Order: sequence, then C-alpha cells, then structure tokens
Amino acid sequence: MFKVVLHGVRSNEPMLLAVQKGNAARSAFLNYSHRRRCDVGGRRFFSATWSLFGRGPPSRKEKKTLDIPGLERVTYADRMHFVPGLAKPIFPEWQRDWHDPHHYRGPNNEEMELHKENPCYVFNQRTKILEGVRQALWLTKSKLIQGLPEHILSLAEDPANQIEDQDERVQQAIRHSRFWDTTALRPKRDRFCPVLLRDLLHLCGTLQVKHTSLSKRILAENYRVAALWNRESDIFQVRGLNGMLLNSMTPLPAVAQSGEVLATENHTLETFYPISPTIDLQCTYVYDQKNDTGFRDGYPYPHTHTLFFTETEDSAAKFKPEQLRAKMIMFAFGNALARAKSLYGEHPQVLEHPVVVQSIATDGRLFQFIVLQLNTTDLGPDTGVKNLVWMDQDQLLYDYAKCRPLIKKKVVTVPAGLSGYQPETFKKFLALHLHGAV
Repeated sequence: MFKVVLHGVRSNEPMLLAVQKGNAARSAFLNYSHRRRCDVGGRRFFSATWSLFGRGPPSRKEKKTLDIPGLERVTYADRMHFVPGLAKPIFPEWQRDWHDPHHYRGPNNEEMELHKENPCYVFNQRTKILEGVRQALWLTKSKLIQGLPEHILSLAEDPANQIEDQDERVQQAIRHSRFWDTTALRPKRDRFCPVLLRDLLHLCGTLQVKHTSLSKRILAENYRVAALWNRESDIFQVRGLNGMLLNSMTPLPAVAQSGEVLATENHTLETFYPISPTIDLQCTYVYDQKNDTGFRDGYPYPHTHTLFFTETEDSAAKFKPEQLRAKMIMFAFGNALARAKSLYGEHPQVLEHPVVVQSIATDGRLFQFIVLQLNTTDLGPDTGVKNLVWMDQDQLLYDYAKCRPLIKKKVVTVPAGLSGYQPETFKKFLALHLHGAV
C-alpha cells in the first residue's frame, strides 16, 4: 500500500513522488533528489521525509576508565580546574556530618537487620490479586459457602430486634449522605460513602436500650495489623491499614459446630494452575516475622467483631467487586490469625475455640458481606481441617439517588430523589451487627 503525493517544484514539470515506507522509498527519494537537484532548489518536503529521515538526539556513550595495575593516573585534581590532556579525578563520596532527611540514602537490602534469605509475599491494602476470591481462598486455606448463615439472618427478622420506623429511617440516612450532607449535584464516593456507613451504624446503635452488650463495642481507625503464616514452601503476610474496625469486649461465637468443621477435611482446595498463587503479591526480602493485632496488651476491646471497607474515588485504591471481596477475606483472615496466635501461641494447631471475624464493604450503593471462621492455624499443607468463609455479594441498598431526574426522549426514566430502596440489604447489615449481642 502506498499513496501518491503531488509536489510543486520550480521546474515546469510537476513531480510525482511515490511515498512508501521502507528502504525502497528512501532510496527512490535519494535518487530523485540527486537527479533533480537543480529543480528542487534545496527545498525539503517534510510531508514525505519526516518518517524516513527523522532522527533523534545521538546517544551518549560512556567512556570506560581503564585501571592498569602499577600505573597511577595523572589528573587535574591538584589544579582544581579542567586541564586538557589530564584525566578526570575520582573523588571519594562525601559524607555529611549531620542527618539530612532530604538527602538520606538508605542502606542496601542485604545490609538491613530484617533481611532474610527466603522471600515473603505481602498482601497490603492496595493489593489487587488476579484470581480474586479463588486465590484468597487458596492463600487462607478456606472453604467457600454461598450466602450468610441462617441463624444470623434470623436475628434481623425478629420484630423485637428491629428499629422503630426502620425503613423510613434508613431512607433518611441515604438521603442525608447523598443530598443533605453536601450541595454538590453528584457528590463523590469518598464524601457520601463514609457518611452513609456511619449513619447506618448509628441506627444500629439505637438498639443499645434493648441489648446492653452493644455498648461494649468501639470503632477504631488507622490501625495496622500484621499476620504471618507459611503456605506450602512460601511465606505470606497480611499487613497494613485496612479500613474501620469494630472491636468488642467479647468474642463472636462459633458459626459452624465441630461436626461441620471436621467435615472440611474432605474438601479439596481449588487451584488455578498454571498461574502462580503468589501473583500480584509484593515480594520482599526485608520483613519482620511478627503477628500483631494493632493494639497493645490490656486493651479493653481486644476482639475483632466487624471490618468495614468503603470505596473511594482514588483510581489507585479502586477495586473491582471480585478483588474487593478477596481483600475482605484476606484482612478478615489476617485479623483472626493475629488474634488466634496471641491467644494460642505460634504452634500450628486446630483451634479448640474458633475465631470468627465479619467484614462488610460498600461503595455507597452496593454491599458485600463476609463471615470468616478460623478453625486452624496449620496452614502449610492442603490436607486437614479447612477454614470457612460465608459470602453474600452484590446486594443493592437502593437503585438510584439523583438530584435531578433522568430524562430520555422527553420521558422521565429515573425520577429525582431516592428510588428502588431494598430493605433486605439493611436487614443483613443489622443482623451482622447484632451477631454476638443477642
């Protein structure tokens, strides 16, 4: 394929130049310009030659210095200025006598105290694993059960556990976060999502009059968890910030009984060969082998109840639903494992009293629910007792919340205000909040 370009020159005859990418076009242009040098008159046709003759800046070649043993290089170091013919001196690196944080150079990884020979694969708050939930289940040695446990969902169905004018007050909380908290026509998620979450928690807290154990909880933010475990021949760690945490004075009761826990020995973990289970995890040789819940000893609320994740507008921290659910499993597992090792020690074992942690994530409209029960800390082999994960995903709290109606072809398709409220989603939220208090 080529195109013909008509160029006007100083001669009476027009020049037809066939421009074609490749060596043939280059040689044709050179031959023509050589024959018609007088006609062209020194003019260059950039429409035809920019892709053929364009050159970038020349690459700089570093000169290699040869060190000959027994010979000393003659430099201009003593004269303190450049002298042609003399070699450039090489001075020792200047060391400051004071600490300058703006020009600090850290030591090499091999020189650090926490450097290890075996690598560790770290899952942090911004890790987005490729296989999502399947990869998280393999890393945590867990079995997935779709849907939340029935005895937890039944807590919100009891009229004695419901809030007065529950549906109306939930809709008021949604309107507060979407319409009344800001004057923007389309508020961003990092504005209305935390407001909605706190309003819903405030509604659930109004039941303290009926259930006094709800007052023995506290919310914590910006805490850091660290949990380390071995999976087959690799070392894994969950660490970093992970949302807002609801702590309790008393632990959550076990969801699955001992018979159901022992039945997990027959479960086969799903693999995703040929993809490595360590894909998308941070590989580091400098790490601390510790398990930390993020709170000091003697903290009056030591037991993890529920983890809350809110989605933001930050593109680097925005997760797809599958990756968000995997993050919920990993951090719920990390909090449970850190608590189990602080209670039962570092030795791998099947726990006599399983550790249960819940997790809720929302983008202000869509909710994800997870309940994790840690049954064992023996996570190395694929055999033996497995952990259990209950998941209820993609639950809409409402369909639309618009300041202005959506009109298409002069027809109002979506009215202004709140529409499509679904009360079943808040009942699941309330049921997880009442779990352990009723």
